[in-house]
Amino acid sequence: MVKVPKTKKRKAVEEPTPVEELPKLKAKRISDEPTEKKTKWVNKQRVLIFATRGINHKNRHLMEDLKTLMPHSKPEAKMERTPDLRIVNEICESKNCNKAILFEGRKKRDLYMWMSNVPKGPCIKFLVENIYTMSELKMTGNCLKGSRPLLSFDEVFTTLPHLQLMKELLSQIFGVPNYHPKSQPFFDKVYTFSYMDNRIWFRNFQIISEEGELAEIGPRFVLNPVKIFNESFGGETLWDNPHYISPAKLRQAFNKQAGNKYMNRIEQRIAAKASKPEVSYPVDPIDDIFKENVD
Repeated sequence: MVKVPKTKKRKAVEEPTPVEELPKLKAKRISDEPTEKKTKWVNKQRVLIFATRGINHKNRHLMEDLKTLMPHSKPEAKMERTPDLRIVNEICESKNCNKAILFEGRKKRDLYMWMSNVPKGPCIKFLVENIYTMSELKMTGNCLKGSRPLLSFDEVFTTLPHLQLMKELLSQIFGVPNYHPKSQPFFDKVYTFSYMDNRIWFRNFQIISEEGELAEIGPRFVLNPVKIFNESFGGETLWDNPHYISPAKLRQAFNKQAGNKYMNRIEQRIAAKASKPEVSYPVDPIDDIFKENVD
């Protein structure tokens, strides 16, 4: 039996693409130059979150909560306390970060938060008040780790210049970039920034339904703005809060008020003793002569 050789199928001739549709090449190209890669991750915000020595356990737990909420953050070891904080710019440069959140503790009581745009600025210094961590609140809300949040700001943030600057810096720091490698492409939580009593109130809510039903997750804290600087961790003061009173002065006023209570109590005793008459009213000993003894 003779085998018949198989005939090769002819490939369809592809039509040449017109010259107009061909990609334009560079006039000069170096052989060692890497090829350009098309990436979807455009907004490459990296936030360095760390603290100085001297914060207590509650402040450290708040810092860990912020790290879990922000997948685009990077950790760093504790830093020694220095009067000049410009060294933070070098730390951010070594970590390839363009934003920074620094927690600074004072006297194991007060907590200050620095938010900065590295390396050119601006920088905002906050006093953190009314801290409640996630483990402390134990709320019913829950969300995916690494999911992207919706940022909600009050209408007041569009009225004053310093509030507009705070809104822009907060949105760049807390907003998770799209297509970040550690993020999830879902919006299942809302960060609310409310402005009341010259302070910024932060809340974190889970989006339960599309109708607007929310459940709080935590943490909770209040940011009392102190100053705004034109450079990163220093420079000239752009804005100073006239309503800000340091915690040390508040404690001093409370102690003075408690001391005034003691002095007022002593003065009241002296005044009562001075106004008290020696004899209440005159008594006539003859008045009891004709009274019968009731026994």
